[in-house]
Amino acid sequence: MGNIYLWIKIIHVAFVVAWMAVLLYLPRIFVYHATVEFGETSDLFKKMEKRLYYYIGYPSAILVWLSGLYMAHILGIYGWLVIKFIFVLLLTFYHVNLGRYLAGFAQNKNEKTSKFFRIINEIPFLIMFVILFFVIIKPEINF
Repeated sequence: MGNIYLWIKIIHVAFVVAWMAVLLYLPRIFVYHATVEFGETSDLFKKMEKRLYYYIGYPSAILVWLSGLYMAHILGIYGWLVIKFIFVLLLTFYHVNLGRYLAGFAQNKNEKTSKFFRIINEIPFLIMFVILFFVIIKPEINF
């Protein structure tokens, strides 16, 4: 496998951490943003959300996918890995949905409550837990 594989793995883990930080923190910002009126505070939240989503979230997600697919190409495809990819795909859909909520806030058209964002804030943690199970345990799954 060589040195390049280990560097790709380091990149993968580092950007998984960054992406998960965005997926866990952005909805928390939405919780607070949903409670404020339009104005200076709302504008500050909009800047924070946009920067977090576009400057950290998207690049991290892309690098997670690229490095993960490269490692799968090198190691081969196993049943547990297919299931892991399905859950990473769910995280990707979650990420895209956060972008939809971000657009709603940006246009002052958010219709979701802070309670809604508190609830969905738990989704990436649960998905991450499942992914970690498959990555660490690597159960033998045959299709």
